[in-house]
Amino acid sequence: MPTSETFTAAVTLSEAEPERYDVAFTAVTQPCPWPKAYGGDLVAAAAAAAMRTVPEGPEAGKTLHSMHSYFMRPADIGAEVRYEVELLRDGRGYSTRQVRAYQNGRPIYVALASFAAGEPGGTFAIGPPGVPDPGTLPSSAAYLDERSGGTMTRESKAYWSGGRGFDMRHDPGPVYLTVDGERAPYQAVWVKPFDDLRPVEGLTRTQRDLAALSYVCDYTILEPVLRVLGLPWAQPGLVTASLDHAMWFHRVPGEGVLDDWLLYAQEAGSAGAGRGVGQGRFFTRDGQHLATVVQEGMIRAS
Repeated sequence: MPTSETFTAAVTLSEAEPERYDVAFTAVTQPCPWPKAYGGDLVAAAAAAAMRTVPEGPEAGKTLHSMHSYFMRPADIGAEVRYEVELLRDGRGYSTRQVRAYQNGRPIYVALASFAAGEPGGTFAIGPPGVPDPGTLPSSAAYLDERSGGTMTRESKAYWSGGRGFDMRHDPGPVYLTVDGERAPYQAVWVKPFDDLRPVEGLTRTQRDLAALSYVCDYTILEPVLRVLGLPWAQPGLVTASLDHAMWFHRVPGEGVLDDWLLYAQEAGSAGAGRGVGQGRFFTRDGQHLATVVQEGMIRAS
């Protein structure tokens, strides 16, 4: 049965002796049917590593508010990654961490993470109008049932259908086998864990939920670019890779928010020179703007 345990396994860290910086952890990348590990594994595990070094709580605690990443090399699947954390700064209002991920002795990923204590101020957010309710849209499994084509294999079909830890429902339609719906530079994806998120050792509920946002955001962020270019995932000769990634966390998710549907509103910012920029915003069902994502990726189509 599909389960959200894929995510919680990805962000379950083991403490390790630091070799290069101040604090170190290890994590294992999760199975997927591609030649390289899913990029969200690295982002979420790095976020978890950074968060474990910053106290959280009502007394001078700080919460992750932004994270900027570069992907330098592909990560092996089902293999250990070492996350070395450098404690760059701890001030009264803000803290900064650098995280470098190593595999096979080489750096594969680097991130800067910033934490804020928070203070009183104005607030503003507005969600996208007119998105259909997730209950009216097909799940990935329902959409792919009895469909095939392109480079899709039995393994990739199973992964898209239920192997990613989250149910995903597209409007105007998925881009798995064909570009279903308009070739417009925008789409919306409803996302929800297949079952309630499990506790993660070493992380508070809030930290786990922020890690969940950073984990799930990478699955579809380049899809608006693929959509406007008319390139489905199963297009023969298509090669994609995450290059850099930025994420801002605007609000702390409330209790149980990450166990319900979230709206991930996305658009293509640019495409050219073999690269594309995707932008996305996460909203709760009642319109709270939780986070913003911007990612540039390589898009190579033969």
